[in-house]
Amino acid sequence: MKYVSLILLIVVFSACSKDELYGPFKLQNGQEVELLVDHRYGAENTSLLILPQNEPIDLSLYGFDSRKPGYTYKVKAKLNVSENPPQDGPDKWLDFSRVISEEKYQGNEAFTILLIKSYVPGGPTINLLKKGEQYEYVPDKLALSYANQSVKAQLEEIWKHQLEIRESWNNKVSILPKWKSIKATVTHDPNNFGKAYLVSKIEFSL
Repeated sequence: MKYVSLILLIVVFSACSKDELYGPFKLQNGQEVELLVDHRYGAENTSLLILPQNEPIDLSLYGFDSRKPGYTYKVKAKLNVSENPPQDGPDKWLDFSRVISEEKYQGNEAFTILLIKSYVPGGPTINLLKKGEQYEYVPDKLALSYANQSVKAQLEEIWKHQLEIRESWNNKVSILPKWKSIKATVTHDPNNFGKAYLVSKIEFSL
């Protein structure tokens, strides 16, 4: 009789574990949800919205490689919960499934992107590249154009410092960025929509 009770307890516990709910939206591992992804690709303080609640969900979305800056999407994604997450990674995330709808953003609202980001492991890193005469925020996906020559000079200063940091790596004496943060105010570049942000202002913090 004791063994039967023990087996029943194990079965009940296993069922409860399988149906465990996560987060404020009480999601199950593997559950498909609908999300709203906004047009501000890579912007500061953006979050996914879960639908139909239309509220932020504090999880990262992986696998949405077809996402284009300047477009708002409704997508389907599945919750993935890892029993053995990596030491420097999340234990819960969302895996992209499919696009429901795609809509081009029609406004001109300015927003902020960060040109210094901190990664774990790795620390603070300047998030700016240059190919030829073109500055890039996301390699081969999202360029940065400039509203005036003053902004261009600031981008060039940032890029030259990035080269100094790379040179220090080659000399095996790593240096950190000389700024604590760099914030760029941007809009979608009407001359290269979906492929570039137009930078109107850059703020440095020492």
